[in-house]
Parts: sequence; C-alpha cells; structure tokens
Amino acid sequence: MVKKVLVGGVYNLVHKGHELFLNKAKELGDYLVVVVASNRTASLTKKYPVLDAKTRKKNIEKLGIADKVVIGDEKDFIKVVRREKPNVIALGYDQKISEKELRKLLSKEGIDCEIVRIKEELRGYKTSKIMKRNLKK
Repeated sequence: MVKKVLVGGVYNLVHKGHELFLNKAKELGDYLVVVVASNRTASLTKKYPVLDAKTRKKNIEKLGIADKVVIGDEKDFIKVVRREKPNVIALGYDQKISEKELRKLLSKEGIDCEIVRIKEELRGYKTSKIMKRNLKK
C-alpha cells in the first residue's frame, strides 16, 4: 500500500526552508501531495503581497519534490483532505493550527490519519522576514 503524505501552505516565496520541510514530509511516506493555499486563503493569512495561486503552484512543482501539487479550496480546506485521503498530514513548525485542533476537525469528518509536526527549520529562511527585508530595500 502506498503511504500518502499531505502538506499545505501558502508558499509565496519558495526558499530553502520550504525545500527542507517538503523533503522531511516526503520521508514520512511514498507519495507527497502539496496543497497550495487558494488566493482567498492566502490573502486572509498574509500581511504582504501574495503571488497568484497558479504561480505558487508552478513554483512548488519546479522543485520536483512533490508527486502532486494542488490548489486548496476557497472555502473548505478539508475538501482536499477528503479527496486525497492521506495517511499522514505533516505540519510545519510555524503553522498555526495545533495537532489537537486538526485532529478534532478530521474526526468530525470521519478522517483517520496520522498528524506529524515537522520541527526542523532553517534559520534565516522565513517568508515574512524575507518579504520585510525586500520591502525595505
């Protein structure tokens, strides 16, 4: 059986920190699905200009780490989880949702999968800090 791992994020500026995260997530299974936040979701969560979802999707695909890259649903982020049926959902060290909160949401949907928090990070590679530096220039 193929072990499917699902991750999600905005991925506005793809950097080495994202590569580390995606590679660590890929190590958790056989098949990695990356969900790129929709334009609406990204604009609600970020305080800086955000690239179009299709552009962000293409940038993740160019890395060649993910087996599949999709754009998240505008209104229901669990919709992709339902469709993809992952065995594992990997969260980044800086993602706001707690494992407990996500488990509760998944349980309501009847979705049973492992939740893993990837704690590794590359210092100096955080999109918000990169954006602040670039906007100051």
